[in-house]
Amino acid sequence: MKRLLIANRGEIARRVMRTAHAMDIDTVAVYSEPDARALYVREATTSFALGGTSSADSYLRVDRLLQAAIATEADAVHPGYGFLSEDADFAQAVLDAGLIWVGPPPSAIRTLGSKSAAKALARTLGVPCLPGYFGSDQSDAAFLAEAGTIGFPLMVKAVAGGGGRGMRLVTEAAQLLPALHSARSEALAGFANGDLLIERALLRPRHVEVQVFADTHGHCIHLGERDCSVQRRHQKIVEESPSPAVSPALRAELGRCAVALAQSAGYVGAGTVEFLLEGEQFFLMEMNTRLQVEHPVTEALTGLDLVAWQLRIARGEALPLTQDQVQFKGHAIEVRLCAEDEHHTPHTGRVLHFVEPRETLGLRFDHALEAGSEITPQYDAMLGKLIAHAPTRAEAIERLARALDRTQLLGLPTNRAFLAACLRHRVFAAGDALIPFLAEHGDAIRDALMPPADAVLAAVLAATFHDRQPAWALPCPFARTLRWRHVEQTMEPVVREIGHGALSVTLGERIALARMARDRVLIDDVSWPVAVAPLGGGQWQVQVGAHALELTDLSHRPRKQAASSNAARELRAPFNGTLIAVHAESGATVARGAPLLVIESMKLEHTLSAPNDLTVESLLVTEGQQVTPGQLLVTFSA
Repeated sequence: MKRLLIANRGEIARRVMRTAHAMDIDTVAVYSEPDARALYVREATTSFALGGTSSADSYLRVDRLLQAAIATEADAVHPGYGFLSEDADFAQAVLDAGLIWVGPPPSAIRTLGSKSAAKALARTLGVPCLPGYFGSDQSDAAFLAEAGTIGFPLMVKAVAGGGGRGMRLVTEAAQLLPALHSARSEALAGFANGDLLIERALLRPRHVEVQVFADTHGHCIHLGERDCSVQRRHQKIVEESPSPAVSPALRAELGRCAVALAQSAGYVGAGTVEFLLEGEQFFLMEMNTRLQVEHPVTEALTGLDLVAWQLRIARGEALPLTQDQVQFKGHAIEVRLCAEDEHHTPHTGRVLHFVEPRETLGLRFDHALEAGSEITPQYDAMLGKLIAHAPTRAEAIERLARALDRTQLLGLPTNRAFLAACLRHRVFAAGDALIPFLAEHGDAIRDALMPPADAVLAAVLAATFHDRQPAWALPCPFARTLRWRHVEQTMEPVVREIGHGALSVTLGERIALARMARDRVLIDDVSWPVAVAPLGGGQWQVQVGAHALELTDLSHRPRKQAASSNAARELRAPFNGTLIAVHAESGATVARGAPLLVIESMKLEHTLSAPNDLTVESLLVTEGQQVTPGQLLVTFSA
């Protein structure tokens, strides 16, 4: 293996490159038009333009990827995760082209990459599975009949793929058909396979997965478990190892089942077997026939390089360790930093300011970010992964939360502060977080994100004076009234420059002394680190310590600006995306919460619902249309 083409993008491309270069293997980056100037492209030994703007026109084009391999004289292909990483036809095409495939055999992908086939095999091995229907009859009638036998609640799942796409919880019969149609649409868009299965749903389990590795010499071992129970939209955002709920005996049994499943399918390489855990009982969910996003957790705990293992096994080498030689040290936790707000709504935009935490001891940051990076709606919202490793779980939590506090990323909303609040929540800190954790505690976590009044004041002053420092020598005798809005509150401090970089700030009955510096604001001798990003149109994003604030400068706007009476009678696009379904009709009367439109953005479907009981006055968009943030979609009449 001399030259490795990485059929992926972003942080996983950089991750694979790091190990490949350390092993003296050249790398080939492939890129779509939006990624032409991306960091990972510049870091590769060489690169190849796939063309296209969407995944379907670039990273999912098998023909273009093989052309890239031939043109750059690559002799191996690593698929990363997502895209074609679990596509058996792609793996076969790579092998047919005479290239090394860094992954399991196509036959194993077909057997285990399908949830239905994997469960059928698991049952023959005695691996526990939930009651469900995994049949070939994909008609609505078949699912309705089987659901009556299985009972509710149940889960609808896409047979192919992963990442939470194509999953819907159904608690009653009336929800089943809409869930089937929505899950099928999302699965088709994400995996080009609309087949589904249904199975009994557990409402308060843990999500625990086991990392397995197999070579071509008949050896297969496991590298322990990861607990991935903190999720939103069925997608993991916090992963840790070891699980707070898994005993050594349970770990051994989970590992035995995972290894048995992999070996029975002739598996080779890295794979992850996922289970639902309820008490001491566990049930197979699926197997991911690829490297997982959260593999750094296992790397931190074992001290191993899993990408290096993948490459060595692909070259025909044997596993470097036996099961008894695998050692686990300390505790590791990973969080997924995403371009989304605290309500998990995805956002696009440009990174205007990015600073990593300075600490490096026990901390790792996998990303492909830099100032100027464009975050587009074509791809997943994940920006990077922060991983902390420490001797104890409590130390790992604090190390990771502190690193999130000290990461500065401005230009678009992120879940940075939300993740830190999750880690510090009493339920997570106690090791008791189950899959419904965010559904049950999300509002309390969001409430914890509200910054104190002085942090808001520091943000206002930092934004006001960001392009100039207050007069350092000559005081200005005139007071200046500022007016800024943060969330629903308006702040109106009266500021007077008193010289030598100092400000007198009057806010209500309080008079404070503030001093400005390049990267901090002092208010009554309390120092607030700040980073500022102007977004245009009077909009600002400011990070004050660990707090992220969205501000609007109202200082030069009319003091009384009537609130738009149209706001309650309009539906606007919350983000970039493609309109994939239109349920609204002009003249139709709709009830509050009724689904009107479905937007696909960052590989997920988002339903926009009626804000109140209204009548649709006009429908301004059509199915298939691209929409942008703030675009008017529907108007209503009372």
